[in-house]
Amino acid sequence: QVQLVESGGGVVQAGGSLRLSCAASERSFTPLAMAWFRQAPGKEIESVAAISWMGSNTYFADSVKGRFTISRDNDKKMVVLQMNSANPEDTAIYYCATSQTTSNASGSSRAYGYWGQGIQVTVSS
Repeated sequence: QVQLVESGGGVVQAGGSLRLSCAASERSFTPLAMAWFRQAPGKEIESVAAISWMGSNTYFADSVKGRFTISRDNDKKMVVLQMNSANPEDTAIYYCATSQTTSNASGSSRAYGYWGQGIQVTVSS
């Protein structure tokens, strides 16, 4: 059973930075597209960022463009979300997701069949 293990969440002050990491636990598993989604209290889940299999293409939600970056290390089967200039609206549970069928950087949750448990990010004002 493939598990996506997220780390790096916590509390950060507005304007600060946070780095989220996610790694696939199964050695034989090859993650294609990888992405981050988030869900704030009382709101639907929304896409944050995605990266293609080879890292050549990325997708960012308008709300995080210019503030967040996404990268990956295929040897480690890992994806990293660097959050800069965080604001209270970024407070949410962040989920890592990956696909074995889609190699493009998709912002659609339907493209991803594997999800992490989620990690809390809180931005204090």
